[in-house]
Amino acid sequence: MTSHAPLIIRRAQILLPSGEFMLGDVQIQDGVIVQVNSEISPVTESPVTEIDANGLTLLPGVIDPQVHFREPGLEHKEDLFTASCACARGGVTSFLEMPNTRPLTTTQAALDDKLQRAAQKCLVNYGFFIGATAELLPDLLQATPVAGIKIFMGSMHGPLLVDQDEVLEKIFAQGTRLIAVHAEDQARIAQRRQQFAGITDPAIHSTIQDNQAALNATRLALQLAQKYRRRLHILHMSTAEEAELLRQHKPAWVTAEVTPQHLLLNTNAYETIGTLAQMNPPLRSPHDNEVLWQALLDGVIDFIATDHAPHTLEEKAQTYPNTPSGMPGVETSLALMLTQAKAGRCTVAQVAHWMSTAVAQAYRIPNKGVIAPGYDADLVLVDLNTYHPVRREDLVTKCKWSPFEGWNLTGWAVYTLVGGKVAYDRGTLHTDVRGQALRFESD
Repeated sequence: MTSHAPLIIRRAQILLPSGEFMLGDVQIQDGVIVQVNSEISPVTESPVTEIDANGLTLLPGVIDPQVHFREPGLEHKEDLFTASCACARGGVTSFLEMPNTRPLTTTQAALDDKLQRAAQKCLVNYGFFIGATAELLPDLLQATPVAGIKIFMGSMHGPLLVDQDEVLEKIFAQGTRLIAVHAEDQARIAQRRQQFAGITDPAIHSTIQDNQAALNATRLALQLAQKYRRRLHILHMSTAEEAELLRQHKPAWVTAEVTPQHLLLNTNAYETIGTLAQMNPPLRSPHDNEVLWQALLDGVIDFIATDHAPHTLEEKAQTYPNTPSGMPGVETSLALMLTQAKAGRCTVAQVAHWMSTAVAQAYRIPNKGVIAPGYDADLVLVDLNTYHPVRREDLVTKCKWSPFEGWNLTGWAVYTLVGGKVAYDRGTLHTDVRGQALRFESD
């Protein structure tokens, strides 16, 4: 199939921009949706590709706005090719990747290197953050194209750790780019690491990096965003206290996300999967799960990201605190959330909004996140009637494990289309497909 050949998806349950579903057809030409109708007449052009989507549901492709794909410098954990294959298998058609690679993505040169690598390797669309440092490098404001500025307020070491109030204020005071924060109080974490030193039970991780550490940093970031009216995004919100803070004090220019693991896993997971449950910010209590769910349903939390951050099983097998924090997520996120929808926790339309439409809106990514004429044909056909377990041997992420191994899920991708090209088809990855660099509309 070439990019110029028309493609028609037939007999799908199509999620419309209204949130309603329609049984019908979608016609794609040159990577763009040109028609959505209950029935589209046969196209006389040749060749024409048709996908019979009878029994399948058509959703906008997932835009995962927080991933760590490890390239360059840490390719033994993951690389852009393997990660983008995992994306395609999981129905993720676009991603935004973080700057903690080697070298760090803090300059235009490092950004250009990532863009070049992605153009050569990625089956799906790609965008990158630039990382803030205490040096306030000039490319922080000038490098392009970037999704935004990433600030690690805690849980980081080296140049990307920005935990000084005066430096944070300078970053918020300059420019208009969206600022995305990993909100944890590094000083509190350091103090509590000393307090609990010598404990090797990985469950202590959630005690060291406690709810208060997250709340302190989120409160500070929110205060700075309000002071400078600066676009702020709070990454992987994990606590009930943060959700309630935003419920009371969230201005229109602030957004927040939550991960499936912070909705579905809690500190009980340490008993069953040990260090595979270790991440930053840590898993919290069942009470936090419930409050985060309600905040998502109420619109206090705007959308979902995975924080896909793979490590090898050998690395994870070390003894805490020598184990790295992070877990993979792009392959399972959509199926996890659609399984929750089928269980009545939310609706399928809400899942699509949280995982695609709202992300495109917040990051001002044009022509993404909606199934309508004129929008890019980044789409996923899912099966909401069949359940399959998460199995290690099925995963295509390089790390080959999941914290959700054994979970029986529905809503797995059957077809994933990127720019109108089939990147994943009933178990087969089309590794010759390449995504495009995402565009971000300026202020």
